[in-house]
Amino acid sequence: MKKVSNLLFFDYLCRKFTATNKRMKTTEKVEALRCLMQREGISAFITPSTDPHAGEYVPERWKSRRWISGFTGSAGIAVVTLDKAALWTDSRYFIQATEQLAGTGYELMKEKIEGTPTITEWLGDVLTEGSIVAVDGWVNTTAEVEELTNELKAYGLALRTDLDPYAEIWEDRPAIPQSKAFIQGLEYAGESATSKIQRIREKIGHSAIVLSMLEEVAWTLNLRADDVECTPFVLGYVVITPTDTLLYICKEKVTSEVAAYLRGEGVSIRDYNDIIPDLQALDMPVYVQPNKTNYAVYSAIKTPIRKDSPVAHMLIFKNETEIRCFRNAMEKDGVAMVKWMKWTLENVPKGGQTELSLSKKLLAFRAEQPLFKGISFESIMGYAHHGAIVHYDPTPETDIPVKPEGLLLIDSGGQYLDGTTDITRTIPLGPLTWEMRRDYTLVLKGWIRLGSAVFPKGTCGTQLDAFAREAMWKYGINYLHGTGHGVGQFMSVHEGIDLHQFRMQWRPTPLLPGMIITDEPGIYIEGSHGVRHEDTMLVVNADFSGEHGKANMPGGKPYDGDEAQGITFGPYYTFEHLTLCPILTSPILVEMLTEEERQWFNNYQQTVYDRLSPRLDEEHKAWLKEKTKAI
Repeated sequence: MKKVSNLLFFDYLCRKFTATNKRMKTTEKVEALRCLMQREGISAFITPSTDPHAGEYVPERWKSRRWISGFTGSAGIAVVTLDKAALWTDSRYFIQATEQLAGTGYELMKEKIEGTPTITEWLGDVLTEGSIVAVDGWVNTTAEVEELTNELKAYGLALRTDLDPYAEIWEDRPAIPQSKAFIQGLEYAGESATSKIQRIREKIGHSAIVLSMLEEVAWTLNLRADDVECTPFVLGYVVITPTDTLLYICKEKVTSEVAAYLRGEGVSIRDYNDIIPDLQALDMPVYVQPNKTNYAVYSAIKTPIRKDSPVAHMLIFKNETEIRCFRNAMEKDGVAMVKWMKWTLENVPKGGQTELSLSKKLLAFRAEQPLFKGISFESIMGYAHHGAIVHYDPTPETDIPVKPEGLLLIDSGGQYLDGTTDITRTIPLGPLTWEMRRDYTLVLKGWIRLGSAVFPKGTCGTQLDAFAREAMWKYGINYLHGTGHGVGQFMSVHEGIDLHQFRMQWRPTPLLPGMIITDEPGIYIEGSHGVRHEDTMLVVNADFSGEHGKANMPGGKPYDGDEAQGITFGPYYTFEHLTLCPILTSPILVEMLTEEERQWFNNYQQTVYDRLSPRLDEEHKAWLKEKTKAI
């Protein structure tokens, strides 16, 4: 009878908490979760910061970790037991998490700090052997679940994967995004969905494949939507078999135009929730990525083929149409940046400007450009000491006045129907210290050396990464983030993050023509300033038509030449800078540049003027002419 009474009591508590859901405090939300855990017989529940599609940006419906903890940072994992709660996050959020977790009962676990236990170590210490830990298999990848299962076994703990408590205790939980899907036309995509599907079938043979990554769904079907912040993705899955292509999507999202388009491309529409029963009924091997596919979907597959998706490799190579569109989008974005830079330099000395006001002004200039659809990520507008915070995102609480002195770091980007942009410039606003000018120049040297590199086929980003760091290393300076990442074509600003990158850690994917990658070294002096220069670049064939057979550097000039073998062991490649925006020259210590670096820089600046000036009025054209004068 005691057990029955406890269950009735916990049912009463659950009803009570649900009835007052909209005004629940974090402590009350945790108690609601615990009453459900007690009813289900589990001792701990783990809530990550992810969604069913392992995306970079998480739709509101799946921001469960934020809801259950009150911590609003983008990265973190909340773990709740029947009498304890803890949250793990990285160093970017230690201060924020400390403030937001105060009074909630959560203990902050600082990742990668000596003495901080892992989640499984902590659970092994606070739970008794035989206890059950639960996760929602829909928002944890297969690789994560398998790793967690094995780690828990070492402590005598079991894992349950079929529980979503937030479906019950989060009463006003946002719905699955319902924005209307729209077609990315051939004038931007350059290849039909039918053609892409056929190429995928050639890769998988007589098997099937499930695409759960939203960038793969968007690219394969030339379909976009506004379901995800900053990325024009449509929420759905795609299953391709030797004979059928199935799109799993909330049917309310599909207009008559999109339905007719999909039929014409040989794609059948299924309800978003039909993915599990349909996979269970599929009697053939299925390609699936354990590190990208959620455990619920993976578990429905009878015969999984555990391999990287061929689509992930296919989409990183841009076709001629996409490259042409990228160039056009970069010119428009460059115009917006030039207008913003001129306005900022003229208005900051007048007073009244802050990080947020300058960010809003940049958005307004971008919004003037044709085919603009939104930002590609939240702008990093870091003035003075905020510039030293690599991923600083100004908020009303952190916003500070911008003064006519020191450095302003702006890392931002736009989404246009014809391309995605990502650019960083560091703006001198007035008097600078010698150290600021030194760092500005060292970063510029690294940006030039990497951005002008010529390299043989087979070279990967890791092998080139030191080009960006070598000059600053000689001064005992380094940075800890990667130097470059892929960029999608009206898709994610961070594309192929497991593939082509400039990074000190090993990334074996070779850089080949058609790939897009950024070049963004930086120096960050805590409490003082930050400097970063960033361009988005296209890998192109090298051109050895220079004097004595030396390679010409395209810089920002479009180059579509044929493959160049060089003298030995070719072919060789280099980079075309797609980004077109001046780098302000007043902070540069010119004596620190080599003659070759100076010439390359002047050529780039001239190309910026040549490409952007036809799009500018006389006032902005004159300003740009002055800012791109040779040094």
